[in-house]
Amino acid sequence: MQDQNNQPDNTPKVTGIGGIFFFADKPTATKEWYAKNLGFDVNAWGSVSFDYRDVNQPEQIIPLQWSPFKTGDEYFAPSKKEFMINYRVQNIEGLIEQLKANGVTILDELATYDYGKFIHIMDADGNKIELWEPK
Repeated sequence: MQDQNNQPDNTPKVTGIGGIFFFADKPTATKEWYAKNLGFDVNAWGSVSFDYRDVNQPEQIIPLQWSPFKTGDEYFAPSKKEFMINYRVQNIEGLIEQLKANGVTILDELATYDYGKFIHIMDADGNKIELWEPK
């Protein structure tokens, strides 16, 4: 997206959903059920079959990760909720500064991988949120 001066929009913000994660008593069986009955293209992490294109950059293909985790998996901690959403963001460093200024609980340090940058926060209802800026 670009502003009225034709400059790229670098506003620190969420730009979409990157993943939906939830607890399942038997995650492998859950993945198999979704593959068999609903045609999900499952892999070790869940399903990456939910690809879509960015309206403003149609050449860019964006994956949406769907993944069941074993009930009680520590990856959701300290949240006690049964789900976690991964939000795609732009300008994650700027967003982190905004969140700190707003008193938001930040759970870890910014982590960088080949496929992007991640950080985890807690929302006002005790939901752990994963923020991801793709590479």
